[in-house]
Amino acid sequence: MALEPIYLSRLQHYLYCPRQFALIELEDVWIENQFTAEGQVLHQRVNQAEQEKRGAVRTVRSLRLSHGELGIEGVADVVEYHKHPDGMEKPYPIEYKRGKPKAHRADEVQLCAQALCLEDMEGQAVPEGALFYGEVRRRHPVVFDDELRGLTRQTILACRNIVQTKSTPKAQYQAKKCRNCSLNDQCHPQGFGKSASKWLTLQLAQD
Repeated sequence: MALEPIYLSRLQHYLYCPRQFALIELEDVWIENQFTAEGQVLHQRVNQAEQEKRGAVRTVRSLRLSHGELGIEGVADVVEYHKHPDGMEKPYPIEYKRGKPKAHRADEVQLCAQALCLEDMEGQAVPEGALFYGEVRRRHPVVFDDELRGLTRQTILACRNIVQTKSTPKAQYQAKKCRNCSLNDQCHPQGFGKSASKWLTLQLAQD
């Protein structure tokens, strides 16, 4: 029985906040804010660019990816195919992000999942890729070591557990993270994370 696919881009949502992932995946909740809009513009610019080949590097944009066993699929912003002396082309995935490198590993996990798909589809190792951040305007190399691969597989399993159990995690309020989340108004992290009576008391006090 084929697994219901989990989209690569949603792995980062889980690592940012499991409840955010569930609201998007199970309840079809999605609201744009400044950060998501800027990310969309950056991806559109990348995806609209022409395909090209320069020297030993062939660049493919908006490449569809999938991994049947893991049940993941999505689109890679850019995959560079570097031609080696043996004539083989080695894939090198590049994901474009707004902002700058982050303290957490959500972006790296999304990129590593792309590498797992490429390995499954092309039958060769993909040891490294890169994240390109719009604010700093440079590539940030990412090595797909055992630790990152393990975290990526664990994240996929955690996402699948939410999908299969159809269970939305309770809100866990974290001021900065929740403030920057585009789903803050739909999530109500300071309300529904509490008991109904406490939430009602808080609302009456604010009114």
